[in-house]
Amino acid sequence: MKKLNALFILLPFFLLAQNQVLSDTKLGSPRATIFTHLNNLNSDSYNPKMAAKTIYGIKGKEAEEVAIKIKKIFDGRGLKVDFDKIPSTNNYIDTLSNKGKHQYVLFPFQLSEIYVEKIGDKWYYSPESIEMVNDLYKKVYPWHTDKLQQIIPEIGHYKFLNIELWQSVGIFALLLLCWLLFYFFNWIVYHLLRRVQYWIIHRRNDQINSSLKKLARPIVFLLLSAVIKLLLPSLFLPLDVNNVLFLGLNIMITVFWIYVFLKLVKVFISIYSEYAESTESKLDDQLIPVLNNLLSGIVIFLGFLKLLTLFGVQPVTVIAGASIGGLALALASQDTVKNLIGTLMIFLDKPFHIGDWIEAGTVIGTVEKVGFRSTRVRAADTSIYQIPNSSLAEMVVNNKGLRSFRRYQTNLGIRYDTPPELIDAFVKGIRNIIARHDGTRNDAYNVEFVGFGDSQLLILLNVYFVNLDWNKEQEDRHTLHMEILKFSKQLGVNFAFPSTTMHIENFPEKSGIKMNYDTDQNRIQQIIDASK
Repeated sequence: MKKLNALFILLPFFLLAQNQVLSDTKLGSPRATIFTHLNNLNSDSYNPKMAAKTIYGIKGKEAEEVAIKIKKIFDGRGLKVDFDKIPSTNNYIDTLSNKGKHQYVLFPFQLSEIYVEKIGDKWYYSPESIEMVNDLYKKVYPWHTDKLQQIIPEIGHYKFLNIELWQSVGIFALLLLCWLLFYFFNWIVYHLLRRVQYWIIHRRNDQINSSLKKLARPIVFLLLSAVIKLLLPSLFLPLDVNNVLFLGLNIMITVFWIYVFLKLVKVFISIYSEYAESTESKLDDQLIPVLNNLLSGIVIFLGFLKLLTLFGVQPVTVIAGASIGGLALALASQDTVKNLIGTLMIFLDKPFHIGDWIEAGTVIGTVEKVGFRSTRVRAADTSIYQIPNSSLAEMVVNNKGLRSFRRYQTNLGIRYDTPPELIDAFVKGIRNIIARHDGTRNDAYNVEFVGFGDSQLLILLNVYFVNLDWNKEQEDRHTLHMEILKFSKQLGVNFAFPSTTMHIENFPEKSGIKMNYDTDQNRIQQIIDASK
């Protein structure tokens, strides 16, 4: 118990001694210099002469004024120094700098212009920073700031919860100004977006107009946030209050930017949808949800990284962690990555379109959907095949949907005892049928007597169907076959069955089957003419 009491008694002296060390080390480290500067400008330890020692190259009142302005710039932007993160070594080198100098930037992403550097054996605010102090001060505190301070009555300095009365009134006035500006900015931004949209696609579109209305509001909020960030330092709020307010503003701005870019993705997808509808390819239509998900994911990921940096996480650390995590994830899911690459190759090369009839390996069917991981193909028996895109990208794909015509070739077998006159008439008649058939090319076909089969005379039928749809092709085949059958029946030509003829030399009262063919030339010619 005695030891505990002694600890509580000595603790204040220990802390005082530690602070004294920081400010009395003769500016031997970045931490000592920054602590000497800021600690001697606090209300409870105000000593501008001591703070001015951290300013290099100037002395006296001018140095004090520069030191005070640097402190006010930090306070006005709500930048709070964390001394635990400041290096305390004399030979500290900024490894993030390309030049690798002995310097330390307090706020590399919010205020990179102000930094300390080693000059000789001591650390000072750099001459470059000192030169920019006045310009930075004018940006943080506009011209009206000093005049505003002069017109505040004595009662306005009454404090409540560490905030003066005039500051509370100023916050209310700032909110009222933002409310009025909202309607003005909203009208301006929406009409500007409409003009840009009309300039891009040269016509109106209800879906795009709806997206533009949703896009205008977050842009207005971003403009209002910029107004607040511009005017808020003029209220001279305490550092802790400014720190919270600016953190909240930066979070809101990041969220609004995420929302803006998500809406821009929607507008881009709407414009691309119109383009996809104007093309014959259905693969463009399938690309719409893929692009939407991909671009939205990128926007959300980058926005999340930005939010992490607002809470003090270094972007380099975040990106490095994301890269390592992404590498580990890629190694753990190589098949998924391969399928994703295969998907990109399919969309870039476009070996087939949605609705095409393809043959890939053992799978034959119609392409129904191309997803992130696999492609869905429906076979003729309506069964579904899911082919991984990595495999599909490496396959030899026979896209029958890209053929100019669908070729159909078969042999018609007629009986051996068919007279030559009927064979010639049969060939001519089928040619006439093909020539007048709506579903076939009438300038490229073949109907010829090509050979002698085991049990039939072979008539080659080679035609090209003009309809590329598989179902339509089957309908055209049906009509062609039916017309050939009707013509053969009318002409009297019979199709052969697989058969074997036995010749028996002596068989009393028995004779082979004899077909009665009508070879009257006038009749045959009439039938041929009727087939045209």
